[in-house]
Amino acid sequence: MPDSTSTDPQQDWKNRLDLGRLARLQAEIVRADCAAGLFYDPVNIRYATGTSNMQVYALHNPCRYAFVPASGPVTLFEFKGCEHLSNGCPAVGEVRPATAWYHFSAGPRVAEIAETWCGEILELMGKYAGRNMRLAVDRLDPIGTHLLEATGITLVDGQEVAHNARLIKTPEEIDAIRQSVMVCQTGIRRMRDASRAGMSEQEIWALLHQTNIEQGGEWIETRLLTSGPRTNPWYQEAGPRKVEAGDMISVDSDLIGPHGYGADISRSWIVEKPAANDEQKRLYAVAREQVSRNVDIFQPGRTFFEVADAAWQAPDPFLDYQQPAIAHGSGLCNEFPLVMHSQWIREKGHDGIILPGMILCVESYVGEPGGREGVKLEQQILVTETGVELLSDMEFEDSVF
Repeated sequence: MPDSTSTDPQQDWKNRLDLGRLARLQAEIVRADCAAGLFYDPVNIRYATGTSNMQVYALHNPCRYAFVPASGPVTLFEFKGCEHLSNGCPAVGEVRPATAWYHFSAGPRVAEIAETWCGEILELMGKYAGRNMRLAVDRLDPIGTHLLEATGITLVDGQEVAHNARLIKTPEEIDAIRQSVMVCQTGIRRMRDASRAGMSEQEIWALLHQTNIEQGGEWIETRLLTSGPRTNPWYQEAGPRKVEAGDMISVDSDLIGPHGYGADISRSWIVEKPAANDEQKRLYAVAREQVSRNVDIFQPGRTFFEVADAAWQAPDPFLDYQQPAIAHGSGLCNEFPLVMHSQWIREKGHDGIILPGMILCVESYVGEPGGREGVKLEQQILVTETGVELLSDMEFEDSVF
């Protein structure tokens, strides 16, 4: 394993980021009574190793993976030809070329090549597992699952293990998230200030993506920017519609910024009008009240059920379109936990405890069935030992609404 100290403060910070995450992940592997974890999700690979390579491609092509023992060095199986990318990464003990047995690469030889892959995993289990044959796996195609189980390995839900590790952020992770929030807010301001009648939604949304890439960010997980009548109902994505003067624009960033960390912030504004109309003001006032009130309920030590019962809900005209979640976790992407409103949480959700070190995004969407427009607002917060710190400090549109 490379030396984790250097004379470069930025490199020292990155080393602490990588090794701190790995320590949390290995602790969760031990807590799950597993000998090791096998991670294919590129977000989990990054968490375990500090490495990043073709992240979006790897979301749908299982081309790289990491074997993380409960104790000992990590083996990164890297896309062939990319082994050099992890040079100097302190969380990586060994790099091997990945055995690509997914159909795009292996074609009709999937089963044959998967046998070779299985042998590699079995070798590492023999080296690190001892008598413990429990392996946490986050995602795996059926052929691989059957091969490992046939060797006597017991597969455990690795996504739960990874989520539990990622739940509480290290100080270095919080630093990285602050950077992503700054980039995201710069991009949202650029979109807001540039919005003009005649621009397409896509042209406006592209400014967020451009800002993110220019400032060291990585990708955006959705395209949730809409205008005028396309803001209601929510969950439409940016399209070719030309915005008009007086239109509401609503955006949800879902941005993966510097160091791969998420900034999930929502804002709404009016195009080329000094003031909103009465209906727009009504929508905005409800969304603003909901997100502002609900930020404060995420106090350390409260249960998810207590939070749900205390949450402020939109009044009846807007309840049908209200977001099911009061808030969700955020880190390397939108992640565990998902805290639902009271009418859903006991049937479809689960309980838990709000803990210091959690990063959460508190949501509001306000739109009425049959209404013309809707407002999306969202704040990103850090739970501290004493309360809540607002990370997304971008201004609201008080002068317009």
